[in-house]
This record gives sequence, C-alpha cells and structure tokens, in this order.
Amino acid sequence: TRLRELAAGHAMRDFLLFAAELAHVQHEVLQDYPEVALPSADDLLAAGRAAQAPLPAPLWPRDPAWRGALRRMLELLVPRLAGSPALAAVQALLVLEDDHLEGQAELLLQGAAGLDMSAAPLVAAGLQVYWTHMVLATQQAHGAARQEPFGRTLDATLCPCCGSLPTASITRLDASGSNYRYLHCSLCSTQWHMVRVKCSHCESTKGIHYHSLEAVATDGAKQDANMASVQAETCDECGHYLKMVRMERELHVEPVADDLASLTLDILVSEAGYQPHGINLLLLTGEGD
Repeated sequence: TRLRELAAGHAMRDFLLFAAELAHVQHEVLQDYPEVALPSADDLLAAGRAAQAPLPAPLWPRDPAWRGALRRMLELLVPRLAGSPALAAVQALLVLEDDHLEGQAELLLQGAAGLDMSAAPLVAAGLQVYWTHMVLATQQAHGAARQEPFGRTLDATLCPCCGSLPTASITRLDASGSNYRYLHCSLCSTQWHMVRVKCSHCESTKGIHYHSLEAVATDGAKQDANMASVQAETCDECGHYLKMVRMERELHVEPVADDLASLTLDILVSEAGYQPHGINLLLLTGEGD
C-alpha cells in the first residue's frame, strides 16, 4: 500500500509499482509457506552464548523449499506484470535450474561480484520471504515454551536474527507517545532497537547530522526540512550514513518503501562523501569497471 501511495507522480513510478506487486506476492506466499529446517533448541542456546545471530544469512544451510516458494512467487507475479518490461526478467528466472538459483542466492548473500542484476531483486524477494518465515516460525516454536529465541548480539548494528545489514531505521510511536528508533533488517524484516543520535555503523555519538530533501511547492515556498519524514543520518566519525523514516512526522512511513522512493537523497549524500551502512535488496546497484 505504501509503495503504491509513493508511486503517484513519482519519477520512479514504474519501479515502485513493480515493487508493490512483488511485495504483494511475497505476502501471499508467506501465508502458506512450506515447512523448512529451523534452528534447534541447542542451536539457539549456542548462538545465545556466543551472542551471535541464530540464522546467519551467509552461513545458514538453505532449505531447498525456498526455491519452490520463489517459483510460486514468480508464477503469481507473471499475470500481475502484463505489459511491464519486468515481465521478461521474471519469465527468464522461472526457467533457470536449481544450481543457478543457488549460485545467485550465494552471490547475493555474500555480497560477491557476478550477480545477475536483472534477477537480483526477484531472488532477494524470495530469500526475504524464506528468512522472514524462519524467524516467525522459530519464535512460534520456542515462544510456546516461554523462551526468547533471539537476543542481543555482539554487533548491535546487524540484525540479531540473521546478521544482515539494515535497510533503514524507523522511529516508532508507542502508547506513551515516545518515538524509539529501530533498525529494519534488509533480509528478514526484524526490527531491533538502537538508541537515537548514535551512528548505526560505528555507534559513535559524535558528529551525527541529519539531511533531508527539500520539497518546493508550486508557489515556490520550501518545505521545512526539519519536518521531513525521511532523513539521512550521517556520521563524521566513520563516514557512513543510514536513512531514517519518522512515524511521528508521517504515520504511514515504511522503511523499505520510503527508502526506495528517496533514492535522490542517497545520491546527494553519497556525492557528499558518505558511504551507506544499509542496503535495500530490491534495488541493488552495480559497480563500474
């Protein structure tokens, strides 16, 4: 819903609408996901003692069922993309063999070169549903015994469930009106708390600045940048940044959707010399020669 809202009148309208269709089939497949191997109680205990993520993305042995779920997503996506240039990429991925899919998944999760950039958002979408299902299923299986399967890890800047980078952070509203900040995982959609005015990369509290795009109305008046719902939080100590979406300024912000729709902010902050801490798996960019 948020992707469709943001697409209206946007320069990236076609891509945002494609991402909305992709999110729709992700949700549909997640409702009836096949059974997959999950971490055992001993696995969770060992991860907790080592303060490591129990479902580490680069190391976890992927269940073959994820490929079947991805193909089901692609089949559901085909009729929704009639007339879209993205349809060819979906159909091409549908006929690829298992080894090729696993190879692309490995490259994506390891951040290695050689990734097929046209297939990357689709493979990533399949992996997102797979990891989201595992996190939910693990919580359900062990929550019944009043055990919390996921806890604090050594690196608070990475997801405590799968060890992935965040896409963005979000300030959420609670019943008291407080707006705590949470990082939003790029792979399993877990949100974990991080203190505000603290770099999400190096955890420094020095040299933190906030940048936002300035909208200009038809009458030439400029929007108050201090009220922007999407900001880039930059750190002068390590030279990294991560975008923040703020519910107290716009209730319906969503980390993945608003991150995609504010690509211009990434470009400007990168031109100022900052490196991204986060990643949006639905819009990966290739490196030049």
